[in-house]
Amino acid sequence: MILFFYNLALFLALVAGAPWWLWRMATTHKYREGLWQRMGRFPKGLAADPQAKDRPVIWLHAVSVGEVLAAARLIAELDRAFPGFRLLISTTTRTGQALARERFGAGRVFYCPLDLPWAVRAYLSALQPRLLILTETEFWPNLLSGCYRRGIPVAVVNARISDRSWPRYRRLRRLWRPLLERLSRVLAQSETDAERLRALGCLPERVVVAGNLKFDVRTAKEADATRKLKESAAGLRLIVAGSTMEGEESALLAAWPQLLAADPQLAIVLAPRHPERFAAVAALVEKSGAPWVRRSAWSQQPDALKPGTIILLDTIGELASVYSLASVALVGGSLVPTGGHNPLEPAQFAVPIVMGSHYANFRAITEELRAHQALRIVQREELAAALLELLQNRAAAEAMGERAREAFNRAAGATARCVESIGEILGAEAVQEHTP
Repeated sequence: MILFFYNLALFLALVAGAPWWLWRMATTHKYREGLWQRMGRFPKGLAADPQAKDRPVIWLHAVSVGEVLAAARLIAELDRAFPGFRLLISTTTRTGQALARERFGAGRVFYCPLDLPWAVRAYLSALQPRLLILTETEFWPNLLSGCYRRGIPVAVVNARISDRSWPRYRRLRRLWRPLLERLSRVLAQSETDAERLRALGCLPERVVVAGNLKFDVRTAKEADATRKLKESAAGLRLIVAGSTMEGEESALLAAWPQLLAADPQLAIVLAPRHPERFAAVAALVEKSGAPWVRRSAWSQQPDALKPGTIILLDTIGELASVYSLASVALVGGSLVPTGGHNPLEPAQFAVPIVMGSHYANFRAITEELRAHQALRIVQREELAAALLELLQNRAAAEAMGERAREAFNRAAGATARCVESIGEILGAEAVQEHTP
């Protein structure tokens, strides 16, 4: 009955929202890309893979760029641990799809179907997965119910319930319980997440605190932007402001003259969170009057950057590597009430970190770093002073950065725990049977 009313509400929402969606598809490319896959048309490229014959499928779903990055090492370890299985990756967003194709190859990446009964059935019938792995809290009723009916186990890795989501989930826990109690394994980021998931209906014996996969992510590959910045920004000190949201760029630009007056050899890398905001941020930077360049407009050998230059990082997947060049990093989404972003990317490079007070989406990670005095939490009006202090007190900044790297290394190990649990679900016999 719950599923019936869910599908009825979904159908009514689709009908009511059809004019808006049609308009968005007509005017915005990102809503058209992958549309037929989302509606249930199975991509021919997945079925045509000659190496797919007789290899059972593990389907891993990662929503967007953040989840793809978090799952990258897990995917590599699963490939090594279970070579007889074919691991396929789905995403929801266009940016996540582009990054996944770049990292894992287009032949194993597809758009996740919308949670419509016929779309879900089409994919489950075509893939016949031995296991579905969801990242974080991608709980879709038709997808979960379809797996249960077919006897497909479902595991959730990096599971979390954010502070912002928790009240909504808690109000609807009676609706969630019938779905969540049948999850095969839930690997939570923290004990708080585990307690919340149990309260929502996950069976206590199936919930394990495995840690955060993002603590295991190492940026091994140097991005092209990093190499070019090493050449063109030699001798400059960089502030890297990553995953910034609306309102944060203007705060940085307002503070920029003060920062530059105190340290004339500064440059700043500004990396907005969402690609659709690149043009708006470019216009904002242009209006500021400061010298600036677009990363996407660089030639193969960019000219040397002048002190005071603002570099707009308008590309996907390069920010984590660029953090390695920072004298200090601002992790965005935290000066404005949007929940914050991942402070681990600069932490792995021993970079001192500044964040705002809005970090609910990364509370466990941020509190871990705060406990070790490995980052600075500031209010918006304190931003310039905090950045200046870390830029001018090199010894204190370096010590903070080292504490961040130590905290990052201590918390590693979630990937190994996830691989072990997934092996238990698949079963020793299944793993041996499909190992070449």
